[in-house]
Amino acid sequence: MTLPRRQFLHLAAGAAAFSAMSHIAVAQTYPSRPVRIIVGYPPGGAVDIVARLICQWMTERLGQPFVVENRPGAATNLATETTARAPADGYTLLLITAANTINATLYDKPTFDFLRDITSVASIGRGLLLMVVNPSFPARNVPEFIAYAKANQGKINMASAGTGSPNHVAGEMLKMMAGISMTHVPYRGDSPALGDLLGGQVHVHFPGGAAIEYIKAGRLRALAVTTARRSQVLPEIVPFSLIVRSP
Repeated sequence: MTLPRRQFLHLAAGAAAFSAMSHIAVAQTYPSRPVRIIVGYPPGGAVDIVARLICQWMTERLGQPFVVENRPGAATNLATETTARAPADGYTLLLITAANTINATLYDKPTFDFLRDITSVASIGRGLLLMVVNPSFPARNVPEFIAYAKANQGKINMASAGTGSPNHVAGEMLKMMAGISMTHVPYRGDSPALGDLLGGQVHVHFPGGAAIEYIKAGRLRALAVTTARRSQVLPEIVPFSLIVRSP
C-alpha cells in the first residue's frame, strides 16, 4: 500500500463513520454493537491482512468489536452478495478491490446490482501486482519467461485467486501482449495460490503485497511489477511498462 499506516487507518475510520451516519440518526451512538467487515478472500492474503489491521485499530478506538468475515468465492461475488443482502444500517462493511469492477464485465446476471446496492464511502489505499515465480523456474526476468513460454506453449501453469480476479486478468493480459499460452489454475484466494507456487505445483502467479516478504526472503522470484513506475517497496523490480510490448 502506498499510504502511510496512520493516514490509512484514519481513512478507514472515516469510512465506517460515514457509512453509519448515512443510515443512522446523528444523535445515536455508533457503533453500539459489533461491526463486521466482509472480505471476499480467505485468511492470510493481502486483502485479509488490510481488513484485520482496520478491524484492530477501529476496535481499539470505537469501543466495539470490528470483525473480519471471510467469504471467498466467485472472485468476490459471494462477499458482495452477502453485503448487499445485509441491513443497510452501517454494521456490515465490504472491503472492495479491483475484482468488484472486473466482475461487472464478466457476469451477465449477478444476484445484486453493485452500483445500486453498494455505496463506496472511502478509498483506503492503492496496491500493486507482482509477477512471481518459484526460484527453481528457469526464467530470471520477463524476456526469459516469454521465451520459455513460447518454447513450451500451454505447459506453464498460471495460478490466480479465482477466475476474474485481478491477478487472473493480469496473467491474461500478459498472454495477449506476449503471444504466449499458459494454463490457468484458479484458487479460492491468494493464500492457497501462493502456497502451491512456493511448493512448485504451479509456475507463475500475479499476487499483491502478500508476496513481498516471500520475495525478500528469497522464497519467490519477482520478475516484474504492474505499476507504471518502480515500486517504493521493491525498487529493484522493473515495471511491466518498460518490458512488454505488443508483438
